[in-house]
Amino acid sequence: MPQIIPVATFDCVVFGATGDLTLRKLLPALYYRFRDGQMPAKSRVIGAARSKLSDDDFRGRATKALEKHVPAQDREAETVRRFLAQLHYVSIDATANDADWSRFKDLLDPDRIRVFYLATSPDLYGPTCKALGTNGLVTDKSRVVLEKPIGHDAASAHGIIESVGRVFTEAQTFRIDHYLGKETVQNLMALRFANTIFERLWTADVIDHVQITVAETVGLEGRGGYYDKSGALRDMLQNHMLQLLCLIAMDPPVSLNADRVRDEKLKVLRALKPMEQHEVAGLTVRGQYAHGAIDGKPVPSYLADLGSDEPSATESFVALKAEVRTWRWAGVPFYLRTGKRLPSKVSEIVIQFRKPPFSIFPPEAAEWRPNTLIIRLQPEEGMRLEMMTKDPGPGGLRLSPTGLDISFEKTFGKRFPDAYERLLMDTVRGNPTLFMRHDEVEAAWAWVEPILEAWAARPDHPRPYPAGSWGPTAAIALIERDGRTWNEQME
Repeated sequence: MPQIIPVATFDCVVFGATGDLTLRKLLPALYYRFRDGQMPAKSRVIGAARSKLSDDDFRGRATKALEKHVPAQDREAETVRRFLAQLHYVSIDATANDADWSRFKDLLDPDRIRVFYLATSPDLYGPTCKALGTNGLVTDKSRVVLEKPIGHDAASAHGIIESVGRVFTEAQTFRIDHYLGKETVQNLMALRFANTIFERLWTADVIDHVQITVAETVGLEGRGGYYDKSGALRDMLQNHMLQLLCLIAMDPPVSLNADRVRDEKLKVLRALKPMEQHEVAGLTVRGQYAHGAIDGKPVPSYLADLGSDEPSATESFVALKAEVRTWRWAGVPFYLRTGKRLPSKVSEIVIQFRKPPFSIFPPEAAEWRPNTLIIRLQPEEGMRLEMMTKDPGPGGLRLSPTGLDISFEKTFGKRFPDAYERLLMDTVRGNPTLFMRHDEVEAAWAWVEPILEAWAARPDHPRPYPAGSWGPTAAIALIERDGRTWNEQME
């Protein structure tokens, strides 16, 4: 078992401490790091929000969050008690400059690492950072963590980057994308750059196309106010999915230095072929779920989840075809799709290799399928390499596809840390490798924004699709008109 590297004593201040992200993800992640001995005993987690709560009130909410989001076998009573003792709470308004800030400053230890985690609306990033700077809370050992989305479009993203940058340096700023903390995503680097068998095949000469799918079975989950202003393109594709594309398409960095890795990802974003307005209709599909059924249970439509009788132009599904204009990837299409109320909760990358130029086997001998590498991010992280092999037994030569499976949890026989656990500790250590640099954020928006503008200029609404299906039929046509098909083995 690898050695767990401890971190220095720190104060982690979570703005938006009463929100869903804090209770569902951040507190369970910090609990696991505490349980596994990676969070020093004198470190503190300080919740900050406008609600008037005491320390005990906040600990009560944290207790319920752990009971809901941490399995019972992982909650040892004494460990939970000791973790809760490290939780504190301050009532503070990020937009007000009052005495609460002075009391807050007195609470913090000037010699500790300070992590300011902004689990808030993006429009509060600038004001919160300004207040931290004005009140003298930012030290050389401070870091700020920004949740996605970074802005609503290119202009607002640039504004956030500028306002945060007046207080925190780039080295102190950690723009989190939890997909980059997943074990399988980390293994992409090892798969490609520690195994010559794959890296030598990672070219347009051998790869036919790439698919990236991020599918959710849930609907709006009470986030209708946010989601209806965002949509699938902004919420998932502009950040998570483009980051996955970068890791697949990037060239080998000269080292694992954070900026060398991010330099290569930036090159991919800048190499994405821009979509002209007249091309968007043919290269993208947007949809919105209607009522349907998932796992045999009826589910409502997008508008019903939104609680609206008025039509909405917000997409809950998007599929598109992208092209990376480099020698390595010339002519290789990247098909991306993401959506809500789809049949399965699954995130995966499919590397489809080219067919042999001709077959020496008779047609009746083979259930022919090209070699495929499937990289599964969720629900069960792992990889599957599909190869053609001979069926055992006499009676002639018969071929069929056979999968070589690696399930990380089964193979290594232990629980893997959640992405937030890894990213939170990387923040304390000051390691920015798995976080987005400001120019990555702006390059991603520069590619996405023409698509949004083209959609806004069209009078049609997103195409309806039944909940429980794989999106509008136009998404199938998007890939099948190229003679390809979406991977269906995830169902």
